[in-house]
Amino acid sequence: QVQLVESGGGLVQAGGSLKLTCVASGRTFRTVSFSMYTVGWFRQAPGKERELVAAIRWTGGGTYYADSVKGRCTISRDNAKNTVYLQMIDLQPEDTAVYYCAARPPNGKPVTMKDEYDYWGQGTQVTVSS
Repeated sequence: QVQLVESGGGLVQAGGSLKLTCVASGRTFRTVSFSMYTVGWFRQAPGKERELVAAIRWTGGGTYYADSVKGRCTISRDNAKNTVYLQMIDLQPEDTAVYYCAARPPNGKPVTMKDEYDYWGQGTQVTVSS
């Protein structure tokens, strides 16, 4: 099993920044290193479907960003700490949502396939005021 814990959410004014952190733990990493996992940051606003914001593949495997956040978000990972970050700048009210970290072992599927993620965190609230 894998446990994911998000932190770093909060209330910011429009134009502000936040850095979200996702820390992974679990005995599964003894078999498959965390560095091989694809990790995604999703968000879900009230009344809307959960959507992928950004994803990072196994180390060196590249990143993905939704069009709505390109240029404003940077996803990165520190495998020594089993941690993935999402740096967000120039936040806007439409970025308000609960942000979830999700992970999956390598399976060759597109990172955008939400149902392919095996493990999910509890989420952290991001609220952007205008």
